Amino acid sequence: MKKRIAIFASGSGSNAQKIMELFKRSTEVEIALVLTNNPDAYVLQRADNFEIPSHIFDRKEFYETDHIIELLRNLDVDLIVLAGFLWLIPKNLVENYPGRIINIHPAILPKFGGKGMYGDNVHKAVLAAGETEGGITIHYVNENYDEGEYIYQAKYRIDKSDNLEMIKFKGQQLEHQHYPRIVESILKKIKK
Repeated sequence: MKKRIAIFASGSGSNAQKIMELFKRSTEVEIALVLTNNPDAYVLQRADNFEIPSHIFDRKEFYETDHIIELLRNLDVDLIVLAGFLWLIPKNLVENYPGRIINIHPAILPKFGGKGMYGDNVHKAVLAAGETEGGITIHYVNENYDEGEYIYQAKYRIDKSDNLEMIKFKGQQLEHQHYPRIVESILKKIKK
């Protein structure tokens, strides 16, 4: 039996794409579904390119019903992977998938985490703080933004000449290098 992933994303989905590429020909892992809160998210095109079904939902469906949980259960999803998903995960989803939801954050947590700290907001804060290092944190998800147990962290150097685009690029390189590998290692530990 293949282990099954659901990917949640709100935007472009470049990390989702790297995960799709890794498991495209896998005999052990399947991406069952891509879910988004944004009907214009480019991740939908990426899912379509890989012939992966997708589901678009709104706030009401996500926070006031169990429809998403039922959908994931019906697809026998083993792991939920957040790849640039911007909404807080509701308590019912965390409770139904304990230790089975992971996220990637574009900074070395606990610095530069919490509500509103995503994407460029994080990178701008890192630059404004005069940090000499940036990085990524892959972590389990709980009911609070960026507070779940850390799985993996990686750092890059910030040079004095680095601008916003440069640190975004450095961070994204680390994300693409490590997130698919960490997803794969977590799946190996999940018993089917």
